[in-house]
Amino acid sequence: MLERLFKLSERNTNVQTEVMAGITTFMTMAYILFVNPSILGSAGMDKNAVLLATAIGSAIVTMMMGIFVNYPIALAPGMGLNAFYAFTVVIGMGISWQVALGAVFISGIIFLILTLTQVRQLLIEGMPNSLKHAITVGIGLFITIIGLKLSGIMNIRLSLIPPTLEKIVAAKGNGSPLSFETIIELGRLADHHVLLAVFGLIFISILMARKVKGAMLFGILISTFVGIAMGIVNVPAGFVPVAIPDFSNNAFFALDIPGAISMGLTTIIFTFTFVELFDTMGTLVGTTSKAGLMKKDGKIPGIGKAMLVDATGVSLGAVLGTSTITAFVESAAGVGAGGRTGLTAVVCGILFLLALFFTPVVALIPDAATAPALIIVGSLMMESVKHIDFGDFTEAMPAFMTIIMMPFTYSIANGISFGLVLYPLLKLITGRGREVHWIVYILAVLVVVRLFFLA
Repeated sequence: MLERLFKLSERNTNVQTEVMAGITTFMTMAYILFVNPSILGSAGMDKNAVLLATAIGSAIVTMMMGIFVNYPIALAPGMGLNAFYAFTVVIGMGISWQVALGAVFISGIIFLILTLTQVRQLLIEGMPNSLKHAITVGIGLFITIIGLKLSGIMNIRLSLIPPTLEKIVAAKGNGSPLSFETIIELGRLADHHVLLAVFGLIFISILMARKVKGAMLFGILISTFVGIAMGIVNVPAGFVPVAIPDFSNNAFFALDIPGAISMGLTTIIFTFTFVELFDTMGTLVGTTSKAGLMKKDGKIPGIGKAMLVDATGVSLGAVLGTSTITAFVESAAGVGAGGRTGLTAVVCGILFLLALFFTPVVALIPDAATAPALIIVGSLMMESVKHIDFGDFTEAMPAFMTIIMMPFTYSIANGISFGLVLYPLLKLITGRGREVHWIVYILAVLVVVRLFFLA
């Protein structure tokens, strides 16, 4: 039955590999079960209600992706979009979280229309192959940055400019504002959390080099046990691994769609839609490419169905009580572990549901144990860089900007935006405008409008 449903043999995989990949994907993105309630809780939402929405919404949409599309891609409330929802829309603009959820729901409906009218499919088919591969590499670096930060191997801090005491006192005396710069440095290796992450990175690398199946999963689990032995992971006295989820506090159907329409939240809805459009595009292209699902001509079979599921997830998440549910870049971890079919996604979705009952166990896994897997995945996704023609500057520069803008601005959408503007611009200036798909010109104009008028 599994063979017929997921075509395991056709994609050179088996049940054991897919299950391992599903568990690995879940392990690397399980942090969203705790981070999302924290972020949305800042906007006045009940944290338990957000946890329920996050787990249930992620489980349903991820399993839909696995069963109906047969992609090894998991979905959950997107990082960045949840911060925009909480801190910019709700807190910054003073809009109630119910109305903000209404705006998210409407953006999902817009996505659904764009998908059913084949517009979203055109966007991916019209994307130049060099940019598609650049997106894969950029996401790899983006994932690496996330892993380095979560592990503590990379430390980011603010420093005064200038740092001298005399100039600080002078600035305070004349009322001048103090300036800061961001400094990126190596974390303290003496820190036990960093030490555990370095151990996990080396351990997983050794397993990968030895071609051990499920290397990342085993690395995460072994690192957690090592963390317990080091005293980093504290197992509370009388620890009970199973807890019945509390459904008394939920945000099901709490969204306010009429409120979002009456307040004229056009810019907010457009921002949700625009960022989700490029984030999803980047994740789908990057992950399917790494899974070997992309054909040589750049086309991805089943991409329309994947986008339909993704669009449905946006609105479903709002109905359940969470910000935009989207394809997760951490899906690449499961792909890196060998996941090639929707069975990977189904396993991950089931684990999201089970996580409601095993929240105490999931909570034990530290960032220092999961972060190394993200760094490893980043290295695996660098392989796509060899498909970019760096001998042709009109292909190289847009690809380069796409790659570096993702990690350096901490946004997949920003990277794609820069590539989409530069690519047609350079082609036009060099008299090669006919090489560019017409949809790319439209996207470039939309990007410019968004950056200059709606930013």
